Parts: sequence; structure tokens; C-alpha cells
Amino acid sequence: MHTQRLVDTVKALVAGDRGLLAMDESTPTCDRRFAKLGIPQTPDMRRAYRDMIVTTPRLGDCISGAILYDETIRQETKAGVPFAQALEKANIIPGVKVDAGAKPLAGHPDEQVTEGLDGLRDRLAEYAGMGARFAKWRAVITIGAEIPSRGCIEANAHALARYAALCQEAGIVPIVEPEVLMDGEHTLERCRAVTEETLHTVFDELHTQGVLLEGMLLKPNMVLPGLAAADQSNADDIASATIGCFLRTVPAAVPGIAFLSGGQSSELASIRLNAMNLAFKGRMPWALAFSFARAIQQPALEIWRGQAVNVVAAQKALFHRADCNRAARRGEYDAAADAPAAAPH
Repeated sequence: MHTQRLVDTVKALVAGDRGLLAMDESTPTCDRRFAKLGIPQTPDMRRAYRDMIVTTPRLGDCISGAILYDETIRQETKAGVPFAQALEKANIIPGVKVDAGAKPLAGHPDEQVTEGLDGLRDRLAEYAGMGARFAKWRAVITIGAEIPSRGCIEANAHALARYAALCQEAGIVPIVEPEVLMDGEHTLERCRAVTEETLHTVFDELHTQGVLLEGMLLKPNMVLPGLAAADQSNADDIASATIGCFLRTVPAAVPGIAFLSGGQSSELASIRLNAMNLAFKGRMPWALAFSFARAIQQPALEIWRGQAVNVVAAQKALFHRADCNRAARRGEYDAAADAPAAAPH
């Protein structure tokens, strides 16, 4: 195993109060977001959008790593530089999404399991040759009346662990992402219980598969009430539920936890991350960071709208949101001052 390389990469990913930018939306997902804003759904337009992101001035001040999609890691910027190389030049570590998406889990109605293990060893070798230094695999856990089942949790945990072991074999840091979805009417406590069971199972499988905890990152959901729940809870209660859950489930050997945003608004994601770092600073064995997609990108996408004339304003909005989350890592995010600062100049 490439132990030192893995450890060094993880340390760099959580250093300097920075976090990760997830720009690995699949082609269908990206196209849906483009369609809502009247942006043509073409490979060239997706490349132009990701070029706008990667060439944002000083982005590396706030972002330590960027997760690319298969299409993007094979593309070049407008300047003819492969995206992975362009990120490295910006002091951002390139990574790549390697799962093949969540599919219906046989025998378990309304539940899914993530596929993509077949051929993964060869794909990881190819991605490493393109410059990827870390990877991501997302599992999806849905809360409902009779779900999640043990079968669903165990199937996804086992796949995550096998993926992580293959990554480390290739010298690539695995980001392990078991996402308990926000959809539904469930309470904060129900989400905490499901997240706790999921994380216990994931780390049991990681141990079974011999994954080096010091050479991985965890990308979990925050513990949140369902989007349709009557009580949405305040940031302090969410912080206590989330960190309390993690202290019971995430080994201290794991260097960092980088939250997914999971459909939260940009401001709420920052407020909640800030509350955790403010209340629990010095009491957590791992760095508490972010790995956001829409919570960083959406304001910039709405400004850009596929128009070259909007690139500079969109980049300012993108940097602003990344900088807000760097502040939240320090427990210094000021939500009251955020809205006017976010407006393009």
C-alpha cells in the first residue's frame, strides 16, 4: 500500500481551513440544471461551465481539492490544459467520481445500491495516469416508514469498503460518502439514529476490508430533519446531533470529515457548518470541512447562464461562497453580512 502518499494527500486536503468542491455532477444532472436556466445541454457548454469554475482567481485559497466527472477529467480548458493539470496549477488537488450511480436494490423496494465495482481497478489506474489523486463513491440511504433495511445499509457499506480498498491499492485516497437523504418528514432524532447505524456499519466493513483509516476521508450528511418535517431544528441543535453522532461512530484515526450539502441552500450549509466548528472547536479528533456542490456552485451558475460576458461576475460569486465555507471551518462565518457580499459587483 502507498501509505505515505495516501496520508500526505489527505493532510493536504484538510489543511489550511480549506475544503472540497464537488463538480462531478453526472451529464444528466448537469443537463437538468442547465435546462432550468435555458443553457444549451452540450459537451462544449459543460466544458465551458467547468472551465469557468476551474479558472476562478484565487480559488485555491479556499478549495483544496476538486472532484471531477469522467467527462471533465478527459477534457481541456479553453487554454488547452487538461482540467487535472489546471487544478494542480491552481494549488487544488484533482479527484474523480468513480461510481456508476445508485440502482434499485433487488428484493428491497424503494431502496438503492451503488454500482461500479466491475472494472474499477483498471479505471483507477487510468484516472491515476490522468492526475487524479483521490476518488469519490456515493451511497444513498433513504429514510421511510419501513426503511432503510439492514440489507440496504450492509450492501452499500460493503461496496464502499471494497471501493476504498481498491483506491488505496492504486495510491488514490478514497472519499467514502454514505449519504442519508434529506427527503421526507422524518425528525432530527430519526436521522441521527439512521446515520449512526449507517456509519457503524460502514466503518465495520472498512475494517474488514483492511482500509487504512489515516488514508481516507469521510463525506457524510449532516444530521438533519427531513425537508418536509414540521420542525426544521436550529443550527445549534443540528450541530449537537451531528457531532454527537460522529463522536460515537467515526474513529479518531480518520483525518477529516467533509460534509456534503445534500440540497441545503448555500447559506444554510455554511451556517450549520459554522455552528459545528464554533461549538465543538478543540473537542473533535478530526478536521471538520466541506465537500459542497450546489451550495458553492448554484449562485455562480445562475449568474453565468452560459454567457461569456457573465464569467467574471459568476467567478466572484463562486469564490465568495467558497470563502464563506472557509470562514465556517474557522467558526467565523457571519450570515448577516453574507447576502450583500454575495451580490456581483
